[in-house]
Amino acid sequence: MSLQHYQYQACDAGGHVQSGHLSAESEREAVAQLQARKLTPLKLKVTSAQAQAASDGRIKNADLVDFTNGLCTLVEARVPLDKALSLLEGITEKDHMKRLVLSLRREVKEGKSLADAMELRPDVFSRLYVNLVRAGEAGGILDQLLPDLANFLETAEATRRHVLASLTYPIVLLITGVLSVTLLLVFVIPQFAVIFANVGSAIPPSAQFLLDLSAALKHYGWLVVPLVAGVVWYWRWWRQDAGRRLALDTVLLTLPLAGSILLHRDVATFCRTLGALLGAGIPLIRALRVAREVVNNTLLVKHLRQVEEDVRGGVGLGASLARTRQFPVLLHQLVTVGEESGRTGPILRKLAVTFDNYVKDEMQRLVNALQPALILLLGIVVGAILIVMLSAVFSMNTLDF
Repeated sequence: MSLQHYQYQACDAGGHVQSGHLSAESEREAVAQLQARKLTPLKLKVTSAQAQAASDGRIKNADLVDFTNGLCTLVEARVPLDKALSLLEGITEKDHMKRLVLSLRREVKEGKSLADAMELRPDVFSRLYVNLVRAGEAGGILDQLLPDLANFLETAEATRRHVLASLTYPIVLLITGVLSVTLLLVFVIPQFAVIFANVGSAIPPSAQFLLDLSAALKHYGWLVVPLVAGVVWYWRWWRQDAGRRLALDTVLLTLPLAGSILLHRDVATFCRTLGALLGAGIPLIRALRVAREVVNNTLLVKHLRQVEEDVRGGVGLGASLARTRQFPVLLHQLVTVGEESGRTGPILRKLAVTFDNYVKDEMQRLVNALQPALILLLGIVVGAILIVMLSAVFSMNTLDF
């Protein structure tokens, strides 16, 4: 059963009303959680992780990285957990992060483990994060696992930023091109209508099409915003169906260049997550279940479910990955070597670096191909518009002559 997110109001032993958020599988469990804190529930309302995050202020990946690094430094210095959270609360500048640290400290003071406190905020802390912290607390090696977790988050954030930075220039170029063509149609093309009206001759069909398009943009251009919003809404609704999303993800992986990038990006994330979990001593089956959740492509998730079933049945991880015929050959070959040498975790982390570098290189190739293609396309569109209109003017002048 999936977790539900609740907003509550409750009364403590002193008669003071408290409010906040918690996560539970049912309303009964939510009430039990409040009673365990010696709180009497007054109001309990189902909400969403997104709404909870919005009420506290959006916590970005960079915020989580800073929090993890700070906690890592204090725990490595052997500062008690309650004191470490208190210090983090004092040095944190952002209000939403202060509230997060305060809520964690309150849960820890009430007797919960740090992992249990983090599990109440699934909108902030992933299952990977919670499982690594729980493993560190259970084994008394939290000071050893937190640096790996901080490094994991920093690497993932650096990869995300690199991808976004690579796509920034093509996106800006595309937006500039669309705006240029729109301004040309709205402000320049109508000037030709005056010329054609004064001449009084028949307008060539191609020029008439551009004049009609210009008039439509001037009168109905405001419909573009609701139309785009409608398309976005429809796209999100369409992707909610599991069958349609699976079909789409299957097609995406077959795209030239882009499909390989998407595959290696998800595989890199999977390898990094699984390697971190195995390095923390988490059993393989449980680690596979958690690592599967960080993969975006539903076709890969489907294959990873089968991998988990095969491993549970006694098949090696490398052989299970090879059976799917979906993952890179290098992955299952080196995983098999890692299983034989007992170094599956370290090999998976090295594979994550290899696949990350592959994604960066391929992204650079894609961007290098997109930039001239967009510039050429923009030049062709603008040039075609000007040639059509000027040719119409010249032809009409020739007829008049």
